[in-house]
Amino acid sequence: MKAIYTLGIETSCDETSVAIVKNGREIISNVIDTQIPIHEKYGGVVPEIASRNHIEAISRVTKKALVEANLTLEQIDAVTPTYGPGLVGSLLVGLSYAKALSFAMNKPLVGVNHIQGHIAANYITYKELEPPFLCVMMSGGNTQIIHVKDYTEFEVLGKTRDDAIGEAFDKVARVIGLKYPGGPKVDKLAQKGKPTIDLPKIHFENMDFSFSGIKTAVINLYHKNPEINKADLCASFEKTIIEILMENINKAIELTRIKTVTLAGGVSANCYIRKAFMNLQQEGLQIYMPDLKLCTDNAAMIASAGYYNYIEGKRDTLALNAIPNLKLSSVF
Repeated sequence: MKAIYTLGIETSCDETSVAIVKNGREIISNVIDTQIPIHEKYGGVVPEIASRNHIEAISRVTKKALVEANLTLEQIDAVTPTYGPGLVGSLLVGLSYAKALSFAMNKPLVGVNHIQGHIAANYITYKELEPPFLCVMMSGGNTQIIHVKDYTEFEVLGKTRDDAIGEAFDKVARVIGLKYPGGPKVDKLAQKGKPTIDLPKIHFENMDFSFSGIKTAVINLYHKNPEINKADLCASFEKTIIEILMENINKAIELTRIKTVTLAGGVSANCYIRKAFMNLQQEGLQIYMPDLKLCTDNAAMIASAGYYNYIEGKRDTLALNAIPNLKLSSVF
């Protein structure tokens, strides 16, 4: 079978990334130009600054990805950019560049949903993984439980009604004095503490989430008592978050009878969360989680998802636009 090379472009937030993936599973190159040092002094991503830096980096990153892959644009089968969700200015940079490549090289343009990309990161890490399975999607902008019925067919079983899980982590970090990006720093500090503080949890009959209440409770506790043990506060926050995740994934397993569970998104790099899900293997579940380097935003996961869209026949025109609030739905 002829190898299919997809060129993924990811610029949904503050990472300019271009990757080339073979047959949806094998990374040939994956170049990531991060803006974290730039946004760190602002305590979070500044959209206008992110867009300008994507413009500066996109051509350079693309050339580097091709050099590392030892391939030319002529050898690429499809150009697969993220077109949502994300920051609209950032998305437009990558999507516009992808359109130009597609038009100039006469290559198919195949748009990719960023969330679908995060799910596909598992296909790169685990060559044997195939749908159907459940996916717990956890990032700065999304928290969802997804029934992955096929490579391009999805059903969202539950989602956050307010803050995304990564957003809650970052806001807690900012209030207690930890620098951006806050999630990894909360995780690191939690390892030094004990989960001795009771925090509220909101329960729904379905599999939806709410993280606003727990975030506000942590912030209020800290404001009332700035001398509180921050490590214990972080450990208690993470413990409560994990209990919420576990409650809903168990509902999803009971509903679907599916015993294969994957993690996806930047927060899936959290060591407490990874350990808690790995412990589910003792209950007869199969647990998959991406390599740490594939948890955060990268173009390899986009190229992998783009491959499956491409072989299923998805093609987009140059009229494809950035959709900052794009929802996850089946490709067809």
